[in-house]
Amino acid sequence: MKTTIQEIDGKLVAVLDGQLDTAAAVEVEQQLQPLYENEDKDIVMDCEKLEYIASSGLRILLSILKRAKAHGHTVTLKGLNDDIKNVFKMTGFINLFQFED
Repeated sequence: MKTTIQEIDGKLVAVLDGQLDTAAAVEVEQQLQPLYENEDKDIVMDCEKLEYIASSGLRILLSILKRAKAHGHTVTLKGLNDDIKNVFKMTGFINLFQFED
């Protein structure tokens, strides 16, 4: 699992590439630490290259969302494939996040 974070148009954009499974979750959480520390920018999670997400990955995204909302910012998920979008629907997470294609 590979993650990169960059600032684009005043937003923090995190690219998730690979499988966000339980084995990768600890490392991914460390790589995404700047998103937890963010207090002044909206966040975009680019999921175009995300192939799979486990419950531990959902927990990471939820933690980032809670932190962003506490500071008045949004988290938008971008480019989810149909399988991952179905996971969000089944878990009810579809109602928590903003999405863009």
